[in-house]
Amino acid sequence: METTYGVNDPLAVKLWSKKLSVEALKQTWFNKFVGKTSNDLVQVKDELRKASGDKITYGLRMQLTGAGVQGDGTLEGNEESLTTYSDAVLLNQLRHAVRSSGRMSQQRVPFDIRQESLDGLVDWWRNRYDAVFFNQLCGNVAEPAYLATGSTNYTGNNAPVAPDAAHYVNVAGTADDSGLGSGNTFTLAMLDKCVERARTLTPAIKPVRVNGNDWYVCFVHPYVVTDIRSNTNTGQWVDIQKAEMTGGMIKDNPLLTGALGVYNGVILHADTRVTTGYNPSGPVAISTVRRNVFCGAQSLMLAFGRDNGPENHTWVEELFDYENELGVSSGAIYGMKKTVYNSMDFATIVASSYAVQH
Repeated sequence: METTYGVNDPLAVKLWSKKLSVEALKQTWFNKFVGKTSNDLVQVKDELRKASGDKITYGLRMQLTGAGVQGDGTLEGNEESLTTYSDAVLLNQLRHAVRSSGRMSQQRVPFDIRQESLDGLVDWWRNRYDAVFFNQLCGNVAEPAYLATGSTNYTGNNAPVAPDAAHYVNVAGTADDSGLGSGNTFTLAMLDKCVERARTLTPAIKPVRVNGNDWYVCFVHPYVVTDIRSNTNTGQWVDIQKAEMTGGMIKDNPLLTGALGVYNGVILHADTRVTTGYNPSGPVAISTVRRNVFCGAQSLMLAFGRDNGPENHTWVEELFDYENELGVSSGAIYGMKKTVYNSMDFATIVASSYAVQH
């Protein structure tokens, strides 16, 4: 005899909730970069998973810079004040649902509507988390057409923040995306510039640490990949391919799953969600520019609310119209935000370039 669970049976709710959470996050692009430590690209903050509140505040202590006192010099009165900055991630509930047309509709099809509802919501959450990931990292303040003014549905319940001047570069060396033309395609020199800036900024951008090795990560659009591969000059794509074959540093590195390769300590990944450029006056999106983004540790903060988390979204089933129609909803109280301290990005550099379909 087959064991079945009715609508909203407590065991069924727990089972389907876990299925949804595990499958959705497992299929996301950004999940391989998520962890609980300050060495991860996306750091999970879990202070509100068992407490009340809708905001988590976290701090940054700057390095001390004082000269100190030698010998028997007087230290009193020459102390240095601590310099600290803070940032915060806001949490809100986001939900979505599907609803069947009725028992007769179920009769006509060979698949299980409950299972299809699960699969549909898994796909929805997977796409949403990845869209949020890139909208936040790229500082996508030029809202895409599908995003209502002021909405944060697609930006992790937190408004995206445009990069400051110190954390922005482009191929032309100009101040913003507005002047980039066909002569300003991406080259590996941009990665060299990002690495240099990451190491010399105050505070410096800390690499992501994996298996005892330090790596930066750069996300580029597939159009940019074609530009890089088409560059036949010495020290361009061929160097990436050589580095990709390097032994021990590459083996068993989860950050390299699906990567294009490695150059100058930077792992390159391609994704279509890398956002378009924008003209600050407006702001207006520029379809011929892509905002590739260079990342270090703690580029993003991800937080979940009470009883939610990477392994637990809500799952609610309801019957309508005299139990003829089944509705299924899933939700999560969460927030995702790029780290910004003292009005400056903390661990990201936007590296814009001209990029169009070839």
